[in-house]
Amino acid sequence: MKLELRGVTKKFGSLVANDRITLTVESGEIHCLLGENGAGKSTLMNVLYGLYQADEGEILLDGVVQHFSGPRDAINAGIGMVHQHFMLIPVFTVAENVMLGHEQTTFGGRLDLDASRAKVREISARFGFEIDPDAVIEDLPVGVQQRVEIIKALSRDAKVLVFDEPTAVLTPQETDELMAIMRQLKANGTSIVFITHKLREVREVADRITVIRLGAVVGEASPSASNTELASMMVGRAIDLTIAKGPELPGDVSLIVTSLSVIDSRAQYVVKNVSFEVRAGEILVIAGVQGNGQTELTEAILGLQSRVEGSITLNGEELVGRPVGGMLDAGVGFIPEDRTEDGLVAEFTIAENLMLDRSMGAPFVRWGTLQLGTLDEFAEATLIEFDIRAQGITTRVGTLSGGNQQKVVLARELSRDLRLFVAAQPTRGLDVGSIEFVHTRIVQARDSGIPVVVVSTELDEVVALADRIAVMYRGGIVGIVPANTPRDVLGLMMAGEIPEGVAA
Repeated sequence: MKLELRGVTKKFGSLVANDRITLTVESGEIHCLLGENGAGKSTLMNVLYGLYQADEGEILLDGVVQHFSGPRDAINAGIGMVHQHFMLIPVFTVAENVMLGHEQTTFGGRLDLDASRAKVREISARFGFEIDPDAVIEDLPVGVQQRVEIIKALSRDAKVLVFDEPTAVLTPQETDELMAIMRQLKANGTSIVFITHKLREVREVADRITVIRLGAVVGEASPSASNTELASMMVGRAIDLTIAKGPELPGDVSLIVTSLSVIDSRAQYVVKNVSFEVRAGEILVIAGVQGNGQTELTEAILGLQSRVEGSITLNGEELVGRPVGGMLDAGVGFIPEDRTEDGLVAEFTIAENLMLDRSMGAPFVRWGTLQLGTLDEFAEATLIEFDIRAQGITTRVGTLSGGNQQKVVLARELSRDLRLFVAAQPTRGLDVGSIEFVHTRIVQARDSGIPVVVVSTELDEVVALADRIAVMYRGGIVGIVPANTPRDVLGLMMAGEIPEGVAA
């Protein structure tokens, strides 16, 4: 089925999320929609799927103009979507999820689960999925859950399939398997729209690439285009994708984590007996698929977890049991994985956000009085040093782009006298230009002699930043390996396997 979007515009108040976008996806083609986070890719696909109605423009399937008032209309027309965050009921079986929304009944009025099971088996056999129709979703690995989403779409006779950032929660091996599935779908005549910002995946699987920037199409590219060329189209300027990172010159061991465990509100161990060391002037990157205990580990280091067992020492001082303020006083700098929830106060100005973790003492507060002149002077200099794009230091942080918000967090933490720097998902949701800046600052922190712990689910980032890599799986560390460890080995570790020669 051929898909055409002609002059599609979608506005939210004064914000133009999609600006007269025109593109064509041929039958049996993998068409990649490439752009920064916030460029308007997902909004455009939500218009296509009937979740939003366009303010202007047309959607055509095989030359016929479509009018979708909701997702059901889009599904009936042959459009399916595999969302980044799966639309599955965890306690339902595969068959129950597949039939959800278009239930069939027997002559007796009962749900015809046998028909759904047969459909799952038929599609699974066609694509080699090997999925048990009676398996409960919450018991399945993430990669298998994504296949269930694909089966759902295909069971409704989808001829155009949209994948919205589909590899965000997958291991490298699962990503490779997904690429193979997409090629098989293409061979069967399915038209695929692949939304992503990961350049390597684009070049591997796309037949054509459309680049969107600030809600508008800025050009088309061939998969033979280099990563640098694609990144420059995304951002609108030349980008250096390599990290200028010299050899490490590690000093003494500064951070020692010993037999650390974290217990959640359900009395479950979400971090299990984790131990590692980090030297001054070294970057240890903790890799793994999201949800394997990385969040709780970093929160424990900052004192944000209340039920912690084991020991965390920094330059010989025990940190476990200290409140967050005590951790900050000990010289721990922290970039949380969700900057909007945990890193910033959206209604505060840039200047106010820059003093958040020093709001009780010098240099910004003396004798209980806020030193406005000192704060303004510091904020003005920081704005320039960290290239924060804003009208001024009184700009509300909530009005800034994601990249500039992250620069505010980065500036606040790195402007203190640090003895440890922890960065959780430091480039999540950032464009390649902001990623370049954040990476440079992290390496500078390492080169100044600070021990650095980075948590990342992006394998390219892991390999580029790390001096050593610790891989987490289901709350534990599978192993700690050198930065030059092959990707396939890291992928196996991220799936819980311990390759031969890797110490657990």
